[in-house]
Amino acid sequence: MKTSARNQFAGEIVQLTHGAVNDEVTLRTADGLDIVAIITHGSAKTLGLAVGKQAFALVKASSVIVMVDVSKDQVSARNCIAGTVTAVTTGAVNSEVTIGAGSAQIAAIVTNESVERLGLAVGQAATGIFKASSVIVGVES
Repeated sequence: MKTSARNQFAGEIVQLTHGAVNDEVTLRTADGLDIVAIITHGSAKTLGLAVGKQAFALVKASSVIVMVDVSKDQVSARNCIAGTVTAVTTGAVNSEVTIGAGSAQIAAIVTNESVERLGLAVGQAATGIFKASSVIVGVES
């Protein structure tokens, strides 16, 4: 699989809650990281999603918010990956910030102003946060 999404997580569906319009999908990576997605019921059906099925989750780096000094209990987003900043690549306007959490990594695109304001630097604790509705779920065909 090749995609432009910076954040790609492969794993197994461990929970699937069906709704009339949307379904909630929880995908667990081999590292034990849970990624929660909200997708349409029709998409879940078309993909043949079921507990135990292998799947992948994609999240664009521009959909990830970076916070410091926060716990997952303080935000409404379902996906909070806490770790340590492993890289900051600065551009003219925006920077790419990579957060490592065990063997998992999450990349975020944030403004240079936010990097400075938050004091984001390699080795600093940070959390990558994204909504379940920002997750794209796929399966191998």
